[in-house]
Amino acid sequence: MKRMHVVVKRLMILATVVTLTACSSWIYRIDIPQGNYLEQRDIDKLRVQMSKEQVRFVLGNPVAQNTFDDNIWHYYYGIQYGNGNHLERSLVVHFDNGRLSKVEGDFELSDEFDTPLDN
Repeated sequence: MKRMHVVVKRLMILATVVTLTACSSWIYRIDIPQGNYLEQRDIDKLRVQMSKEQVRFVLGNPVAQNTFDDNIWHYYYGIQYGNGNHLERSLVVHFDNGRLSKVEGDFELSDEFDTPLDN
């Protein structure tokens, strides 16, 4: 009788574990975004010789600025999707004498980037 009680107890524990692990795949997991969400249309608005204020208006505040050199701004966007996939994009903006000089990162620059807004 004692042996039967132990077997039933183990089967109940096993059934509980299997049930709980099966339900975990049905749990909704939220997407977790971090940083500046940038779209290609935002990058297309950038032009060489734009002021820092103009760049901030188009792209928003950078995620990171170099403490010792305010002429490099870093924009980063990452999202961890609930299904386990993730996406990362970065953009580095360089200024020379307070004017936009170079842009590097995961976006394509528009053909008009080298034409200042004044022209």
